Amino acid sequence: MTRIRRVVRAGLRRALRQWRRSIRLRVVGSTVALTSLAIGLTGWALLAQVADGLAEARSASAVAEARAGLDRVRAQLETTAVTDAAAASEAVAQIVDSLTQSGQGQGRYDVVVEGPLGGGGETAPVRSSGGVSAAVIPDDLVRTVASSEGLYFRFAEVPTAGGGSRPVVVVGSRLDVPSTGDDYGLYYVFSMADQQATLDLVRNATALAGLAMIVMVGGVAYVMSRQVLEPVRRARRTAERFAAGHLEQRMHVRGEDDIARLSESFNQMAASLQSQIARLENLSKLQQRFVSDVSHELRTPLTTISMAGDVLHEARSGWDPSTARAAELLRRELTRFEELLADLMDLSRFDAEAAQLELETIDLSEVARQLVEEPVLTRKGIEVRVVGADAPVVTEADRRRVDRVLRNLVANAAAYSRSADVVVTVAENEACVSLSVRDHGIGLTAEESLRVFDRFWRADPARAAGGTGLGLAIARGDARLHGGELQVGSIAGRGTDFVLTLPKPGGDASRPALQPLREAGDA
Repeated sequence: MTRIRRVVRAGLRRALRQWRRSIRLRVVGSTVALTSLAIGLTGWALLAQVADGLAEARSASAVAEARAGLDRVRAQLETTAVTDAAAASEAVAQIVDSLTQSGQGQGRYDVVVEGPLGGGGETAPVRSSGGVSAAVIPDDLVRTVASSEGLYFRFAEVPTAGGGSRPVVVVGSRLDVPSTGDDYGLYYVFSMADQQATLDLVRNATALAGLAMIVMVGGVAYVMSRQVLEPVRRARRTAERFAAGHLEQRMHVRGEDDIARLSESFNQMAASLQSQIARLENLSKLQQRFVSDVSHELRTPLTTISMAGDVLHEARSGWDPSTARAAELLRRELTRFEELLADLMDLSRFDAEAAQLELETIDLSEVARQLVEEPVLTRKGIEVRVVGADAPVVTEADRRRVDRVLRNLVANAAAYSRSADVVVTVAENEACVSLSVRDHGIGLTAEESLRVFDRFWRADPARAAGGTGLGLAIARGDARLHGGELQVGSIAGRGTDFVLTLPKPGGDASRPALQPLREAGDA
């Protein structure tokens, strides 16, 4: 039973998924459902009107025929001399038998006679024709005939030999015997088999016609949805190939309708995007080539200038104070220039995919504890708290690059966050290790979080504290060179959280051991 439930649930999930994914299925299904509802309501109303019409026509003819028969019985009773109740009952029975022979022989009706009435609560004797019992006479019709003059009818069901029933209309009236003053209940039972057969025929014809119409409407909806959706599907497939990098993909234009104009617009958009992407790729390649060429061209003269600067810096003690100060400033700016050139060289290696790793076993817990004494944090008086570094968290990585990533992160926290403390968290799982640097400062907006790893980008210049805007770009390059990732999470006014994830040997960084800071409710 459990297996059956699982199979049923799986089938329902597949059907629901197909329903959500297929517009054609929803269009055809909705059209068929609405058409079925409309045809069902229309058929029900039509059958109700036909049934009412057949019943009304049959009851009218039955009443007319019963009235004629009742008049004949009364006429014969008036000419028959009877002196007591027994003779009256025998006369009534004979007259009724003579009348019903023709009606019963033609299958038009049966007759039930009950009486004489008014026997002090005793059940009146019954005489019937055609094997019809008095039980088929509705009780309310019996009471009405016994208490009122006139002709009345009711619809009823008569049991059949096969255990079923057939519909009839029962017409009843009170019959008076003038010579004795006795009253009898005379009931005509008219069969409605012909009317029932007609109604069944109409019902079956309506059902078949409705089913044929539903199938036809479903087929029309399928064909129409195919004509409308097939171009949309071709557009989707073309867009998917275009998004996958096949920029030469275009849609086939057929005809002059709205779909054709949509195809033309799509092709124009694709051509424009291809042109823009090609132009941006060329600009990117030119930029990368420029950075690479400038970095290599500046390296030789910078080395010469640095050597001269070192000589001047060592000889500054014999100079006047202003000249000595100039030598110190020259040495400091040359150092910054060398750092910038080193960053540009690293970016060039990343672009050329020429960067190399020098792997060794490192313990991120040890690295995290060393961040407590990072000079850039101690100078600012920022408190550092380490979480999760009690046990070793080991992986294979390039220590120099990992140190550079973490120095960039703590330097950014010290320079830009305006936070009084920094929390460094270390964690691991079976596939990777993660280290988080979290501050509780002013944070980043959503737009700033998207651009924080862009080259040469810095946040609001009003809060900038120097730097080239290359540090985080290089840090992410170092992380990805390991097969890892550097992620950022930030909430404006509540701080920023950078998470470095590195794979373990044989593992991957697809499921980080730590997740960056997110707004409440974000996935």
